[in-house]
Amino acid sequence: MEEIAENAALAERAPRAVVFDSGLGGLSVLAEIRRLRPDVDIAYVADDAAFPYGRLSDETLIARVEAVMARIVAEQKPDIVVVACSTASTLALPYLRAAFPRLPFVGTVPAIKPAARESRSGLVSVLATRGTIARDYTHALVRDYAANCEVTLVGSAHLAPIAEGAMRGEAVDEVQITREIAPCFVEKNGRRTDCVVLACTHFPLLIDALKRLAPWPVLFVDPAAAIARRLDALLGETPRGSAQRRPGAAIFTSGAPPGAALQKALLRYGLTFTPSAAISLAMA
Repeated sequence: MEEIAENAALAERAPRAVVFDSGLGGLSVLAEIRRLRPDVDIAYVADDAAFPYGRLSDETLIARVEAVMARIVAEQKPDIVVVACSTASTLALPYLRAAFPRLPFVGTVPAIKPAARESRSGLVSVLATRGTIARDYTHALVRDYAANCEVTLVGSAHLAPIAEGAMRGEAVDEVQITREIAPCFVEKNGRRTDCVVLACTHFPLLIDALKRLAPWPVLFVDPAAAIARRLDALLGETPRGSAQRRPGAAIFTSGAPPGAALQKALLRYGLTFTPSAAISLAMA
């Protein structure tokens, strides 16, 4: 009887997900997960102690993500993990899946395929961090899914920190944003870029500014909805009695509590800061 009751309790409880990013960019993915699966209990983990990941070598980044994930999986015991970071996904996902073979991981892939499908002009730009632009993985996506388009790859070192600052209540540097996105907008033989892939989860946090500062209207392609659909497919049906969820946990690897502006922002995403021991950037 006790075993039956325990199994019933497991069937009733809400699924638990970890959404992981180098910083706050994964909130754009979390918002889509919340919209599609409000029943899911979410722990949002920002590796702010190591932000930005672009300054780390590939080997250091992989080791860092593995170390953080080992701690988080042990503490949170999730049913699924979303790596809401293109840089971490393109490098560390194979290692994470090998280390946790029974735990499903959902990665973040630059949405080049849907952008190529939607483009009418045949001019598509991919706006990403410099590391993502340089990786063979991104170039393979272009070859495999956008052979019918002319693709411009644009690496930005500043948009992710600007998005981080905006979430923390800092003023947005629109001059810098305009400078960063300018190479995305190409005019050629009477055609114009009509699709821009936002290949870093931080960038959708600036979507209002991006639309306002764009020299002409384009479709900004964000992978967040596709990531949420993949999580939904892997989790399956919503458990009975799981409609009401408590606020999710926001965990920062620095251990530092967020300021008032960021705490308000986190509440808008259904999160409250959860104190946790720091995960030092200096790893053994």
